[in-house]
Amino acid sequence: MKIGLYFGSFNPIHIGHLVIANHIVEYSDLDQIWFVVTPHNPFKKKSTLLDNYQRLEMVYRATKDYVKFKPSDIEFHLSQPNYTVNTLIHLHEKYPNHEFSLIMGEDNLKSFHKWKNYEVILENHHVYVYPRITDISIETQFDGHEKIHTIDAPVMQLSSTFIRKAIKSGKNVQPMLPKSVWEYIDEMNFYR
Repeated sequence: MKIGLYFGSFNPIHIGHLVIANHIVEYSDLDQIWFVVTPHNPFKKKSTLLDNYQRLEMVYRATKDYVKFKPSDIEFHLSQPNYTVNTLIHLHEKYPNHEFSLIMGEDNLKSFHKWKNYEVILENHHVYVYPRITDISIETQFDGHEKIHTIDAPVMQLSSTFIRKAIKSGKNVQPMLPKSVWEYIDEMNFYR
């Protein structure tokens, strides 16, 4: 089975994430997308990050009705700080019959050459890149690379940061979130 790994803090997961994932799974050779909830990104301020299991719960609620989507807490069980290459090795050992690929925004591809052991990742895995509105050009070393696939997914200008700020200022964000995720955020009084 071919699995696309969509890493993120999902703080919170929103309809933009689902639109991109659905487009990629429907218009590529991937069979499933696993939403890998990252415990803590060293580049993000921890103060605005909900607990790991609260974010996993939101991903579970957002994906439970989609047969091709699956929430994953795989990185919760790895030593921190963790690197993607370690996660991929762990997944390969745990699921030897699956073929894992990465899903990333084109802005992440720009810094991909700075990732730990990125050459090893590219040697063993495909990378599916979706567009983002940026003025970033793809690194020439990755331009036309046989393992990097640009997916013509819809460009989503929605971000978790925008949603958190909107909730904090009392705006209605319900249309931006799956209904079950909004209900959970509202019930738990998150981001206020």
